Amino acid sequence: MKVVAFNGSPRKDGNTAILINYVFRELEKEGLETELVQFSGKKIHGCRACYKCFENKDRRCSVKDDFANECIEKMIDADGIILGSPVYFADVTAEMKALIDRAGFVSLANNGLYKNKVGASVAALRRTGGIHTLDSLNHFFLAGQIIIVGRGIGIGRNIGEVEKDEEGIQMVKTLGQRMAWLLKKLSG
Repeated sequence: MKVVAFNGSPRKDGNTAILINYVFRELEKEGLETELVQFSGKKIHGCRACYKCFENKDRRCSVKDDFANECIEKMIDADGIILGSPVYFADVTAEMKALIDRAGFVSLANNGLYKNKVGASVAALRRTGGIHTLDSLNHFFLAGQIIIVGRGIGIGRNIGEVEKDEEGIQMVKTLGQRMAWLLKKLSG
C-alpha cells in the first residue's frame, strides 16, 4: 500500500513538510510506502475551465505545461492521499488550490478517480486560519468521495518551529497511526 503526500508550500522542507514527515514515520512503521511531492520550484496553473477533461475522459488535464498531471497520476496510483499546506491569508496556498481544482475536475470527469481512497489533511500556521485551510483541503476529499481519516495542525512560522508544538506533533503522529490502521482495514 502506498500513501502520497502533496506539500503545497513554496518552501521546500519547511514546516508543512516536517509535519507530513511525522505522519510518514508512523505509516512506514506499519509497512506502508510513502512519497512526498513538494511544490517548491515547480510550476502549476489554476484550472482554466476548458472542460476538455470531460470531453477527453483520459484521466488527465488538457493543460500539459506544468506538473499537475504528474500529481494526478500519483493520486490515481496511491491508496492514500495527504494534502498539506501552510496557511496563507487564512487559506491554502495558490499552488495547492490549483491542484485541488484541477485534480478534482479530472476526477469528476472520469467517474471519481479517487473514490474510496483514504485522505488526510495537514496545515502549518502561525496564528489563525488553520481550520479554514483544513476545510478547503477536506472539500477536495469530500467532493472526490475520499474517506477522511483525520487532520493535523502544527504551529510555527520559521522553518522548524512546528517541532516545538508538542501537541501538534502528537496530532500528526496519531494521524499517521489512524491512516495506517484504516488502510489496512480496507485492504483486508
